[in-house]
Amino acid sequence: MQEDEQASPAEPGGPAPEGRDGRPGRTHRRRDRRQRRRRRVLIGIAGGMAALLLAGGGFVWWMYERLNGNIKTEDFAAKLGDKDRPAATNALNILLVGSDSREGANAAYGTDPGDTQRSDTTILLHVPEGRKAALGVSFPRDLMVNVPSCQKPDGTASRPYFGMFNSAMEVGGTACTIKTVEKLTGVRVDHQITVDFTGFKKLVDALGGVPIHLDQPIDDKAAKLQVPAGDITLNGEQALGFVRARKSIGDGSDIQRIQRQQLFLTAMIHKVKNERLLTSPTRLYSILDAATKAITTDPGIGSLSDLYDLLTSLKGIPESDVKFDTVPVTTYRPDPNRVALVRPEADVLFAQLRDESAAVLPSGSATPTPTR
Repeated sequence: MQEDEQASPAEPGGPAPEGRDGRPGRTHRRRDRRQRRRRRVLIGIAGGMAALLLAGGGFVWWMYERLNGNIKTEDFAAKLGDKDRPAATNALNILLVGSDSREGANAAYGTDPGDTQRSDTTILLHVPEGRKAALGVSFPRDLMVNVPSCQKPDGTASRPYFGMFNSAMEVGGTACTIKTVEKLTGVRVDHQITVDFTGFKKLVDALGGVPIHLDQPIDDKAAKLQVPAGDITLNGEQALGFVRARKSIGDGSDIQRIQRQQLFLTAMIHKVKNERLLTSPTRLYSILDAATKAITTDPGIGSLSDLYDLLTSLKGIPESDVKFDTVPVTTYRPDPNRVALVRPEADVLFAQLRDESAAVLPSGSATPTPTR
């Protein structure tokens, strides 16, 4: 008896196996339907991923534009011009200014009928060629100096005068403070970053506070600061009080206040360098949002990409090679509430700052130790 021949499966790409009526078999039809469903699912997944990528890219671009738009700029170089300015070098000099403006939210710290601002804190950050070290030099606000002629907000020129260092900002804004620093030191300022009270507070809060160690408790009503001794973490309001407190701590001098500012900045640098911010994009965005809203810069670092390039050039500096110092000063004889430069020590420091390649770490510089 001859056996019935079995239908062989279709070869890849060949015709489908036929049933008894000559049409594709039931098994093949089921397989074909499964393949069509699988293709539709894959097309749907691919389309969804493409949509997510496009949406994500748009969101990232939106975040970049938002952060970029937060940054305010002031073109101090346009106000100064190139005439009589010190020559540029391969060193990097950035003037960090804390403004005591009482405008807007800053009115909580007192009112100013003239809506003026003065430099509450001024630090010249000097980074020698090679970017292997950095020195922050503080200028006391009570320092008596020659303030040069500056462009006033109305476009007219002010008269040069002898007065307190922090008054230069009131006369001609950050540009006048920069011009005063350049005339005093012979060092060309490449960039400037200014922050006001409110911006400083919000930045510290975005960082989650800054840990420091206090040898004694502080109770200063004028600075709105009441904290215990020991290892503590200062929030934004407390940090602002700490860097501004003067009357109830130490001898009440601006020099000791500067030392506290330097201590706090060292602790802040330590925290930023040791925080793994990239592991938390949400937190990183919060910090960047607060930071970009807090500052006013010159156009040379007036974008997120410019600031990134600047920070990238500095990230290789070890914490141990970031030092702080204060210009050498003594009591100003006509007024014991003011200070004057000590010569020739101040001139030696300024000469070192003008040396673009020297690792400027004067013997009087200090690196306060933050809490771990």
